[in-house]
Amino acid sequence: MKAHENGAGAMGVFRGRRIVVTGGAGFLGRVVVGKLRERGCTDVTVPRRATCDLSRWDHIEQMFDKCRPHLLLHLAATVDNPANHRNVAESFYNNVMMTTQLIEASSRHGVEKMICIGSASSYPANALVPLREQDLFKGLPDPARAIHGIAKRLAIIQAQAYRQQYGFHCVFLIPTNFYGPGDNFEPKTSYVIASLIRKFVQAVETGATEIVIGGTGCATRDFIHVEDCAEGIVLALEHYSGGDAVNLGSGVEVPIHELARKIANVTGYTGRVQWDPSYPEGTTQRVLDVTRAQAGGNRGVVPIDARPQNRAGGENGLSAKRLSIFEEHP
Repeated sequence: MKAHENGAGAMGVFRGRRIVVTGGAGFLGRVVVGKLRERGCTDVTVPRRATCDLSRWDHIEQMFDKCRPHLLLHLAATVDNPANHRNVAESFYNNVMMTTQLIEASSRHGVEKMICIGSASSYPANALVPLREQDLFKGLPDPARAIHGIAKRLAIIQAQAYRQQYGFHCVFLIPTNFYGPGDNFEPKTSYVIASLIRKFVQAVETGATEIVIGGTGCATRDFIHVEDCAEGIVLALEHYSGGDAVNLGSGVEVPIHELARKIANVTGYTGRVQWDPSYPEGTTQRVLDVTRAQAGGNRGVVPIDARPQNRAGGENGLSAKRLSIFEEHP
């Protein structure tokens, strides 16, 4: 089953369903909301923090009383950049309280299915690559990301407990690094692709002949376009109700120096790149095993033809067409 065929055939799945998408105004959330509406959902609620603080139980109860959702996608998170650990306690508290209380409230209010988004930084620092879902709890995350990683992976234990005692269906998805239009380009808080695009575009605009990039360039990651990540989330909402976590990624390991070279080519930068090894790189290798997500058919997870690399195109899913979008909005 192909992704576009699935979207057309799933119009009836969401028609008449009330869906709450936390974080639905964010980078990933906006794309997910758009895909839900494309599939026929006309009743999507996106709670905003100004009026609905998801770390507060009373606000969550008010939201459920008002929206009465059939389905809930929890995409909201407090995310900290490993180079700027200023609010780690606040980040940990918000992530744990939001998710813990939303699972409890969803179970109490009869939500049919909840999607919860984890983090690839939750995997143990010494886990074998590619990272398999069954290895998620075989050690602690890299120290630079341990606080965030542990806060995010607590949810799968709660989800399994609620499934066992209450029969509540909470699906746990672990996306890799995603990129695309609408990404965060703030110098102090942006992640690798957006940060590199901004750096190279500014170098071209100013005529700089050398730029400095933090790290050695030898660390590896996998990447997925935000459209493909959102598609995987919606496909899981449509087709998967299992208790096992599912990775969402490209399954392709990309060295950061190769990523930098590709972005330099796309932006037209021809100067020198200097690497700064004093910058923390985190885990040396990180690429997700996407076997479970690709199983489709008899496993009932995300169909194999919806694989991110099929849709993103280009080398490692990082095509010039995809990356050039950012040049207009560095």
